[in-house]
Amino acid sequence: MRILLWHVHGTWTDAFVRGDHDYLLAAPPDGIGLAGRDWARAREVPAAEAEADLAIVQRPVEFDLVPRGTPVVYLEHNTPAAPNQRHPMADWPGLIVHVTHFNELMWDCGATRTTVVEHGIPDPGALYTGELPRAAVVVNEPVRRGRAVGTDLLPLFRAVAPLDVFGMGTEELGEMGRGDHDLASLHRELGRRRVYLHPVRWTSLGLSLIEAMHVGMPVVALACTEVVHAVPPEAGVVSTDVAALARGLAELIADPAVAREKGKRAREFALVEYGLDGFLRGWDRVVAEVSA
Repeated sequence: MRILLWHVHGTWTDAFVRGDHDYLLAAPPDGIGLAGRDWARAREVPAAEAEADLAIVQRPVEFDLVPRGTPVVYLEHNTPAAPNQRHPMADWPGLIVHVTHFNELMWDCGATRTTVVEHGIPDPGALYTGELPRAAVVVNEPVRRGRAVGTDLLPLFRAVAPLDVFGMGTEELGEMGRGDHDLASLHRELGRRRVYLHPVRWTSLGLSLIEAMHVGMPVVALACTEVVHAVPPEAGVVSTDVAALARGLAELIADPAVAREKGKRAREFALVEYGLDGFLRGWDRVVAEVSA
């Protein structure tokens, strides 16, 4: 199948284009094309000229750029702002694909059919050493996004363990900020830290959390949105009690053996639940259904 899509979320796209289809990425000015990435089965094309069997749209504005007559699937990455928020494609006679069951539950999509294809990523490998008694956080633009990503909670966690915050715009956090890294470098740096801290209140399931689990890191996370499904009890500490999370973080930092064991369980779970093969099979199912 020839699938037209926009390169919107880099890590998601990196997983998606590893399937058995031909991937047509909308070129500038309608999209960003490959954006320097080297993907064997992907190439840039002007959206209007794409000879595609299916288009995956991720923003309403992209509908007008899909060649007439091409079947369309709408992919929703995000969590709604509130449980009664109407989806922009509510009552559309098509299919909305959500990336988590929580998102499907919370969006009001009206009469539009919905399904879920959970995230999956290429395995970065068991890179965990935990040699640094520090916690790693990954979040983009923490100052602008504030409470949604738990930026206000960082001082509380920092009181019990040193924090290294990776991502775009983290320089604004001062000495905690570690800036942006390419994916391979980020995975190595995460693996050197003893614990992965996920202080996020309200976003979709962050792929950085799944990546940290693949690397083999134990997790301390707020029990919000999809996290209660994504992080099993044996992989770390998940709670809405911030004081309990702080205690759990301190204990894992202080006990490398326990941290390593929980990180091993996190990796085992992530390989099964968020592996690349399951993700690609889920999308093959959607492609076959819509193209039938």
